[in-house]
Amino acid sequence: MSTNRELRVAIIGAGMSGILAAIKLREAGIDNIVVYEKADRIGGTWRENTYPGLTCDVPAHSYTYSFEPYSHWSRYLAPGAEIQAYFERVVKKYGIGEVIRFNQELARCEFTEGQWHLEMKNGLKDTADFVIAATGVLHYINYPDIPGLASFRGALMHSAKWDHSVELEGKRIGIIGNGSTGVQIVSALAGKAKLKHFQRSAQWIMPVENKTYSEEQKQAFASDRDLLKSMQTEETYVKNVMRFTDAITDAESEGIQELQKIVTANLEESVTDPQLREKLRPDYLVACKRLVYSPDYYQAIQDPDSELVTEDIECVEPGGVRTRDGKLHELDVLVLATGYEVGPFIRPAEVIGRGGVRLDDVWAESPTAYMAISIPDFPNFAMLNGPTGPVGNFSLIDIAEHQWAYIAQLIELVRSGKCREVSASCQALNEYNAARIQAAQKTVFASGCTSWYIGADGVPITWPWSYDRFIEEMAAPKLEAYELR
Repeated sequence: MSTNRELRVAIIGAGMSGILAAIKLREAGIDNIVVYEKADRIGGTWRENTYPGLTCDVPAHSYTYSFEPYSHWSRYLAPGAEIQAYFERVVKKYGIGEVIRFNQELARCEFTEGQWHLEMKNGLKDTADFVIAATGVLHYINYPDIPGLASFRGALMHSAKWDHSVELEGKRIGIIGNGSTGVQIVSALAGKAKLKHFQRSAQWIMPVENKTYSEEQKQAFASDRDLLKSMQTEETYVKNVMRFTDAITDAESEGIQELQKIVTANLEESVTDPQLREKLRPDYLVACKRLVYSPDYYQAIQDPDSELVTEDIECVEPGGVRTRDGKLHELDVLVLATGYEVGPFIRPAEVIGRGGVRLDDVWAESPTAYMAISIPDFPNFAMLNGPTGPVGNFSLIDIAEHQWAYIAQLIELVRSGKCREVSASCQALNEYNAARIQAAQKTVFASGCTSWYIGADGVPITWPWSYDRFIEEMAAPKLEAYELR
């Protein structure tokens, strides 16, 4: 007879990692679960982002759950709508929809008397033995603080809230922001509209061929399970991941030099106008900022109806954007491709741990968690894609699956009765942070640029070690690093 304790588990967020957690909990025989989702549908970033040109920068076959490959991707880098449809199919296939509570945004989460007490913004209350924070890394929109922004009389939209009712053909469109999102939008609209791309700092562009899969190829994947599975770990992609992750951990590595050669050659061979080429040339090492992958941005920005604007923005006026040189760039549509706020994770929900410890206070300087998963004095609370994890290093699905294997072992400690509460010790977190900060100084992220990889304390916030080390650490928790009660 099983002596397992019956647990209630609350998952916050129904994006990629929340769906994964729900499926894996059920597989483990834990059925008393609930997923709280602030929106009205699943999907996370793939639900929110529907802008023109949206694609994933991880190969489609690799951006799937290991247990649920998909045969009918249209392209090597899948369009966003296909990825959203994939997650919707997974939710339906595994029956996860029945445990998701939509339009429920967490307001407060407090650990008292051995349980988490949750309260949603609409007043709904619940209790749980374990909480999984699957809120994602970037999910609160960053609106730039530009004087006069609200005065613009044309169509104004953030890339994460695209207004598909706005006619774009032949319009004068300004795009503020030149990360992956801005680059994808410019590439999609070039030749269809008159574009002004406002660039604050240049980006290195990694060339990539976004090939189309034929119907014959799709059918071959569908009929041969082994072939389909092999596509998830396609040899060239895996080797590239390993080379990239090894390179970025050492700013002076041969790998970084090789990457630098590739992106430099891409710029110099693709852009014919020497003045434009120098405007597009970054003054920092490749991968210091999140690397942008694009097959056609340089071509798009050289379109006769495209213009790169590098003058600082002074303000927005009813008729367009005025730059510091005094020029008014007249526009019909203004797009804010300015990304998301960095660092909220489960916040702005108020999270209170054991003894009244507040997460806002613990994270006052910078968000952190032991192995990106557990926080001292926040027992039976685990994070997927939490702070200091390998975000930007490799596929978030791959990261989440390995993290889940680790978290599942923590849950099992409570479920099996080995303890009632589990959380990382202060000593373990301090030692982890000290080692992480030391290692971070060698990474390319610390080589001299401004990016969302850099925390408020000036230290890179992402995983500073190799992919192999990540896999090794996620294999099993070191119990000596945990406080068990």
